[in-house]
Amino acid sequence: MARRFRGSDTFKVDAKGRVSIPAPFRRVIEASDPDWKEGLRPNIVIVYGGERQNWLEVYTMKAIEEIDEQIEDMQRGSTERLWLEELMHGQSIESQIDDDGRLTLPQKLREKVGLTNEAFFISAGDYFKIWKPETYDDQAGSRTRKLADQYPEDFDPRSLLPPRSRG
Repeated sequence: MARRFRGSDTFKVDAKGRVSIPAPFRRVIEASDPDWKEGLRPNIVIVYGGERQNWLEVYTMKAIEEIDEQIEDMQRGSTERLWLEELMHGQSIESQIDDDGRLTLPQKLREKVGLTNEAFFISAGDYFKIWKPETYDDQAGSRTRKLADQYPEDFDPRSLLPPRSRG
């Protein structure tokens, strides 16, 4: 099973902060949790850090493990390592997907990004982001449009990908 998220969707958030996870996302979460097996709840990590960050990042256990290993490889005590440790460890929570495929977002996380009635999910490779739909439209949509305006109309964004080494 692939461990990449694909797609985007908007879901209702109930009064308790529960929101359904897109079904294809659940399969990736399950496949990327080494402790998960049928009958257990898959684990994830939600990163909510950064003062200017208006979204939540949701990582699979495999993806967060890779990040943890990269942080461990950094110089202990360096400004960059301290910053990443605070963001990825101190401004994150571990959570689980419930038996109905929902994620419960704590009140402080909902308030941080302004989630009330709906949450917009968008894939980002080995993690996904949760936005307030209006904030995504205003910020991320605007950023994408500005970037697209830098290129000719018939530009193929895949040309930005680095060449693959054949080995």
